[in-house]
This record gives sequence, structure tokens and C-alpha cells, in this order.
Amino acid sequence: MSPTSPKRVELPHSVHAPVPNATQVGKADGNRTIRVSVILNRKTKLDIASLKGRQLSREEYAASYGASQKDFDAVRAFAEANGLKVDENKSSLLRRRVELHGTISAFNQAFGVELNDYKPSGTKQTDARFHAIVGSITVPQELVGSVEAVLGLDNRPIATPKIRLRRNASADRTQPAGTFIPPQVAQVYSFPTAPTGASGGAGQTIGIIELGGGYNPADITNYFLNTIGLKAPTVTAMTLDGGSNDPTNANSADAEVLLDIEVAGSVAPGANIVVYFTTNTDQGFQDAISTAIHDTANNPSVISISWGGPESTWSQTAINSMDTTCQSAAALGISITVAAGDNGSSDGESGNNVDFPASSPHVLGCGGTALTASNGQCQSEVVWNDQASSGGATGGGVSAVFPLPVWQANAGVPGSAATGGRGVPDVAGDASPGTGYQILVDGQQEVVGGTSAVAPLWAGLIALLNQQLGRNVGFLNPQIYSLGEKPFFDITSGNNGAFSADTGWDACTGLGSPNGQLLLTSLRSSATPTTKRGKPQ
Repeated sequence: MSPTSPKRVELPHSVHAPVPNATQVGKADGNRTIRVSVILNRKTKLDIASLKGRQLSREEYAASYGASQKDFDAVRAFAEANGLKVDENKSSLLRRRVELHGTISAFNQAFGVELNDYKPSGTKQTDARFHAIVGSITVPQELVGSVEAVLGLDNRPIATPKIRLRRNASADRTQPAGTFIPPQVAQVYSFPTAPTGASGGAGQTIGIIELGGGYNPADITNYFLNTIGLKAPTVTAMTLDGGSNDPTNANSADAEVLLDIEVAGSVAPGANIVVYFTTNTDQGFQDAISTAIHDTANNPSVISISWGGPESTWSQTAINSMDTTCQSAAALGISITVAAGDNGSSDGESGNNVDFPASSPHVLGCGGTALTASNGQCQSEVVWNDQASSGGATGGGVSAVFPLPVWQANAGVPGSAATGGRGVPDVAGDASPGTGYQILVDGQQEVVGGTSAVAPLWAGLIALLNQQLGRNVGFLNPQIYSLGEKPFFDITSGNNGAFSADTGWDACTGLGSPNGQLLLTSLRSSATPTTKRGKPQ
């Protein structure tokens, strides 16, 4: 193979759309140095369905489903021929990643692109900029079969946290009426209790992906001691790709970070928590998920993600790469829970849209409800929708990218089996700021909602299930769709805009909120009844 072959072709699915809500401020400085990640294809195609629930060992995965040395060497030769250097320490056959660094001028030439600088519309010229490309990436024809994605040529912000703050929270430590601390929600949802003498989630690690914000350890200690009445969990911060644990104030992404830690940690207080801080780019996002999946030092059994964006705002190559990364988690028995979005059926765009990565068929998409309870018992639970008062609503709908998975074939996802896509969400939980979660962030008491709360809530539940079962439940989706209605509190009232709740699965709250103890029992006995159909409004 000649890496300098003059015959160049478009890398499949690599088209980058114009940058919305931003102003181009000129060509990117050709002498500026950046890092770019070339994600390689697997040496063997991974078919999750063919595993039939079997979880691969890390050794089995590495032997068959990493990248080939041949493809790695081909990209290295291509990089060297174009004046780019391979960072061997950040490159990995297991993670199918070749990390390149060099000047923007060299990257422009190597990949047939033109990087331009942008700034968000309405901001000052001196505010933080980002670089982006519009159009396709090209590579020598010989590399097309080797390369899955090229990430980092475009570092536009790609996701937002799925969090909503209730602004009239009490200024003191008094819990506002109708709101919860997370263990109270866990009680309503009958989360299984730990075995005698053990702490809930002991032996498990929950990974949390953050694309901004940070936490002060003192907040975590004070919250668990003074609000929850528990010893604080062990929380470890890992920083990637220029990300940082950088707390500022309660009105920032810090609220997302503390919500995730405090919800997951207080419903599974025996679990360790690792927070993977990265940059808000497709490159950083993909790297954080991949790092968490292959982190054998901390070994998370479940990963919680509360960031995302409408499918239409992602490049297809980034979606494909992140989905195949999530596929790796499914193969290895690692669960991923993802917030389904806070802007109703539109997801903040025109028409109906779903949020990614919640729409990946290899993650558990988590929608939102408004929960009313007293003395640990549910009084009512409806679809979360505050849009009439200029608030948010649970995301949900049908993917325009991913086809209908076989395990959703009988769920009643809108659209025929031939034309319908993957339905979102899969499950739900309390998310309304009006019935939200009391947290402590940067020294301030806040009441917070959004589907951001549901992803760590389910992550904590999964840690409890893993502990009780003595194994990882792993890729839950095929399992829960075969369990029927018994392990869920079915939500049959409310809508998220275009879709209404109904008996069984619906595009607002999925299968419903968890009945944790019955879910544990069902997973033990592997019952497989059929779910009922739901309907769009």
C-alpha cells in the first residue's frame, strides 16, 4: 500500500454540516498544533445479537474485536508521509485509536479539509473559539476500509447537560415540599436493599461521563453526611483530552456533575464512583466512553451519561463511532444509562427528534416523569411536561438514524417495522424539577430535575442489581423488553408533545419507572412475557 497514493476518496459518512448558532471568524492558524483521533475498524465484525446475551471476557474481546496491526501501521505510514506524529501513549489497538498530532496546515493537507475558526453567535471576539470543518473528509483510497472515523478536525461543542434547576428552592437546609432526596425516590421505586452486613452497591464501580463542570470534595462529604446521613462514597476524577475537574458556581455544569454523583452515590452508597472529565467535542465524548469501558484499573460495571444533543446536530461518522464504542460495552457486560433529553418530542429542533447518544440501540435511554409520593408510596406519576409554563419535558420519539432493534419489534414503536426506527426512551424515572432532587452544589442547596437525574438513578439501581445477582446485568435492553410489565410502574398519563403515554411502552417514558425488587426477581428467573403496544398522540 502506498500512503501517498494520489487517488483520494471521501471517507464514508464523514460529511460535517454548517455550524449552527456560530460565526466564522477566519481560517484557523495553519501553525497551530492540534490532536486528531483516527478510529479504526474492528478486525472482526461484532454482532451483539449473535452473542445471545453472552458476555465476552476482556481477553476474548481483545483477541477478536480490537483493531488490526496492519490497519494501525497503514495509518501510521499515512501520518508520517503527511508530517504528522503518532502519540504512541494515547494510541491503542484495543480501543482502535491512533492519536495524531501536528499543525493544522498538515491536517488540512492530509485529510483534504479546511479548518476555520468560529465563535458562538452573540459572544465577544475574545471569547473561546473552536475550529470546525464543513463538508467531507477525504483519505487515500487504500485507507477507506481501515478507518471508521476521524475525530478532532472539528471540535464544535456537541452536547448539553440534560438538567433543569428549580429556582425557588429553599435557601436553608429545609427540603422543599414535594421534592426528594434520592434515597426517597429509591424507596418509592422499591430498589432492592443490600444483603445483611453489606452496603448497597458494594463491589461495584459507577462511571460517570462529564463534558464540563466539576466538583468540590467538601460538597460531597457535606451532602452525604448532613443531607443523606451516610458516609460519602469514594469518588475519583479522571481527566482526558484537556478536560478538567473545574468547579465554578452552582449555575454552571457543576450542578450536572454533583447531581450525577449525589444521585448515583446515595442510592448505591457502597459503590465507588469514577468521574471521567473530558471536552465537549465528539472526539472527547467518544474517548471518555472508550476510556471508561476499557478502564481495567477501576472496572466500572455501569456508566452514566447525562449529556447529549439532537441526532441531526451530529456528523454521521461521530454517531457511528460512538455507537460502535457503546457496542463494545454491551459485549463486555457493561451497562450504559443515558438521559433522553429535556425538550420534549422536538428535542429543541423543528419537527420530532430524539437525543443522541440516548438513541443508540446499545444504551439504556432514560426518560422522565413527575412523581408525587408520601411516606415512601407513590400517589401519582405522569409524563414530565412543564412546557406550558416555559419549562422542559422528557425527550422521546423515534430515531431517524438507527433502525428498529429486534428486541423492540413488539413494543409498538410508531411506524411500521419496515420504516420505523429505534424507539426512545427505554425506561423512565422522576425528572420534573417540581418533584426534583435536593442536591448540594458549590455550597448551595439546589433542587434539580431533568432526565439527567434519571440516568444516574438507573445506574445506581444497576449497581444494586449487579451486587445482588453476583454478575453484571450488562446490556439490559434485550432482557427488559422480554420481561413484560411486572417489573415496571407503567406510566399511562401525559405527553411530551407529539407522543402520549399509554399502556406498555411509549415514546415518553418507555416501559415505565422501575419496580426495583421485582426487576431483580424477574432477572433472576428470566421470565419472558410480551409487552403491550403504545401509540403516538
